[in-house]
Amino acid sequence: MSLAAEAFVSQMAAAEPWPENATLYQPLKEDQILLSDSASSFAVQAYLRMCGLPVQVVCRANAEYMSPSGKIPFIHVGNQVVSELGPIVQFSKAKGHSLSDGLDDVQRAEMKAYMELVNNMLLTAELFVQWCDETTVSQITRCRYGKPYSWPLNLILAYQKQWEVRRKMNAIGWGGKTVEQVYEDVSQCCQALSQRLGTQPFFFGKHPTELDALVFGHLFTILTTQLTNTELMDRVKSYSNLLSFCRRIEQTYFDSKDS
Repeated sequence: MSLAAEAFVSQMAAAEPWPENATLYQPLKEDQILLSDSASSFAVQAYLRMCGLPVQVVCRANAEYMSPSGKIPFIHVGNQVVSELGPIVQFSKAKGHSLSDGLDDVQRAEMKAYMELVNNMLLTAELFVQWCDETTVSQITRCRYGKPYSWPLNLILAYQKQWEVRRKMNAIGWGGKTVEQVYEDVSQCCQALSQRLGTQPFFFGKHPTELDALVFGHLFTILTTQLTNTELMDRVKSYSNLLSFCRRIEQTYFDSKDS
């Protein structure tokens, strides 16, 4: 997000307090949402719950096309619509709700670096697996992505999305990777996160930040999403402290609450 965009979001957000009827939109939970979108949605939900901000999750078949940016999830708060975790964090900060105010400048820089790592590695790996691994594409992705639509629109939309993601993979240098290499990238990312977390309850001590919400969203979704094999899940399960981290956040912020 540019400085000008951040300033605009902050100015608009600060005008009103957080309402009780804030809404988060995502694709249909049972038979449409894909791994990467589910991870992003859980990350935003975790962040808002950590901030103590109420939000109702609403599933819509056309959520991707409802979003002004084409990105999901997005939240509708008052007369504002904001998509993706980063802008939502800035939006909530402008309303006086922040998880990282207690960090110093060095810690904030480190937090941002780890968030970039998660987005560059875990999110990209999720997109690769669901759109570039032919077994996953044919058995899961194409069917789920086009589920709400009739033939031939369901296939047209799925192929368009696949082309879009594969073009992105080529642009960032992932186009020539094998799925085994992607699994290894996930392992390396998890190792870095595991080492940074150590024995702490959260990445920066006793209190969560947006990094904790982001990591939880991706790891929890990988651990709970059925794919064509368990390789991706097994890579995460290799790190016991990351498993404990996910259970801790789930029990603290999601148990006895609608997700």
